[in-house]
Amino acid sequence: MKTDDSTAIGIDLGTTYSCVGVWQNGRVEIIPNDQGNRMTPSCVAFTDTQRLIGEAAKNQVVSNPVNTIFGAKRLIGMRFSDVAVQSDIQHWPFKVVAGPRDKPMIVVNYKSEERQFAAEEISAMVLRKMGEIAEAFIGKSVKNAVITVPAYFIDSQRQATKDAGLIAGFNVMRIINEPTAAAMAYGLHMDINYGEKNVLVFDLGGGTCDVSLLVIEQRIVEVRATAGDSHLGGEDFDNRLVNYFVQEFKRRKKKDISGDASALRRLRTACERAKRSLSHDVQTNIELDSLCEGIDFSSTITRAKFEELNTDLFRKCLQLVNKCLRDGKMDKNSIDDVVLVSDSSRIPEVQQLLQYFYYGKDLCKSINTDEAVAYLLMVLLFRLTSLSDKSIEVVDDMLLLDVSPLSLGLEIVGGVMDVFIAINTMLPTLKDGIFSTYSDNQTTVLIKICEGQRTKTGDDNLLGTIELSGNSPTP
Repeated sequence: MKTDDSTAIGIDLGTTYSCVGVWQNGRVEIIPNDQGNRMTPSCVAFTDTQRLIGEAAKNQVVSNPVNTIFGAKRLIGMRFSDVAVQSDIQHWPFKVVAGPRDKPMIVVNYKSEERQFAAEEISAMVLRKMGEIAEAFIGKSVKNAVITVPAYFIDSQRQATKDAGLIAGFNVMRIINEPTAAAMAYGLHMDINYGEKNVLVFDLGGGTCDVSLLVIEQRIVEVRATAGDSHLGGEDFDNRLVNYFVQEFKRRKKKDISGDASALRRLRTACERAKRSLSHDVQTNIELDSLCEGIDFSSTITRAKFEELNTDLFRKCLQLVNKCLRDGKMDKNSIDDVVLVSDSSRIPEVQQLLQYFYYGKDLCKSINTDEAVAYLLMVLLFRLTSLSDKSIEVVDDMLLLDVSPLSLGLEIVGGVMDVFIAINTMLPTLKDGIFSTYSDNQTTVLIKICEGQRTKTGDDNLLGTIELSGNSPTP
């Protein structure tokens, strides 16, 4: 297949689903997979004979739960010892162990051999699949790609996502924040004569929750603040349902299925369907034949019960909204529009909480993930490639001013973080400062660069170290 260096694709790499778009025939196409679906499961399965990706992997998960990997995005760029990782492991049927430098490694049996894969490698397989979907559509091999990440991803998660793209064989042109895509889509729909608008983008996906506060005026999109949790999303709501029904099965059937990977996978699939049903029904049923040892299981779950099980998680979402407003130094009365992005933001209780918080204000639900990626792709294709289609020049007029999601600083005496670039500082930025050595006649200085909001650098993320040597000894 001929390679086209002038073509780029945009990939929305999600925790549960991914999609891909390309500019063709004067417009952006969100490309369906071989099943005709625009969204492809971010799922990889390993068997004795082959590796399956996407829908083929998800379709056989019940018969092969320990070798079917999902939610790899929740591991990417993380450490095995991280509290969030340890919590996630409790809910997964597949095995995750500590690798070199505390890197979480996923253990599978592939072609009758035990293999270990990093989250980047699993994500690379999903990205490669998305690339193949695009290539089959346009009839050319594609090397250039733009990949989305949650706004609150730390540097290691962003770098690991870029590494996944490189492993997949892409030239990763840009790693871009997911809410940024939604902001672009929203901004293009605005009347440029409207004037200044304060917009809050609420992005609740399968594994992450991002909140971004933006000021949009004509074609300028300024990000004022971001807040988020890279381990809060639809999968966490599913976990609550699974735990609830595991306890119900134990109470009614006198059997504990918490160690039965196949039964848990079937139950999780049923819970995912129930969660979606409860977005439009007040109650739904779960029916599973021969769930464990030939025992059938059926039950009913109401929307009210689902909301009760997830009350603390929904409140955590609202806390992120509060934090974003506080960091952006803006009162909620000043918000003109609230834009919802990703499937989990469609949960009625989430919408009711947001609507109540904003005094009954109507929520903007028209920006879907496909559209957001499409508009983002339009901007980046115009700016990063040789594309010169007149039909998208209006997009190139847009100016995006983004911010740092976390503070950056240096470690000083006592392991204290000296913040150099504060959280929500507009990017790009340049800062300078003067520091002195710790002791007299010191000829070498080790500078530790960290990212985070904690006082002690040991609690923050170490980005890297720089050693300055050969300094003249002075008192």
